[in-house]
Amino acid sequence: MNHLEKRIFDIIAKPHLAGLATVTEDGKPWVRYVIAQGAEDLTIRFSSFANSRKVRQIKNNPEVHLNCGVTGLTDLHPYLQIQGKAEVVTTKDEKEKFWNEHLTKVFKGPDDPNYVVVIVKPYRIEYETPMTIEAPEIWIKE
Repeated sequence: MNHLEKRIFDIIAKPHLAGLATVTEDGKPWVRYVIAQGAEDLTIRFSSFANSRKVRQIKNNPEVHLNCGVTGLTDLHPYLQIQGKAEVVTTKDEKEKFWNEHLTKVFKGPDDPNYVVVIVKPYRIEYETPMTIEAPEIWIKE
């Protein structure tokens, strides 16, 4: 993991609030918040309801955009703009691996048929530093 990848991972490693943009059926952007968590390979996961608008949009067009890192005006830390392809996963293994106690508030358990995991595989990440005029550092999947 190079220095930029390490700094990206530091932002996405813990569960965090992220803005997720998808494309609607009529080609328009649609944004909502998700609680996402990243892995060392920079893939990002979050849970969703199987029959949600978000899942339908991802199945129709897997291109997504996430932003994360800044949590308020007094918390101006580096933040990320992430372009990637999303996949809706329903395998028992993946659902159990991502399951955590916080999900019990919305799902019955890892076997709940309404529970799915969305995996985002980034192909471009911009590491932005607020309050500077410098261009973002850019990571591109090789």
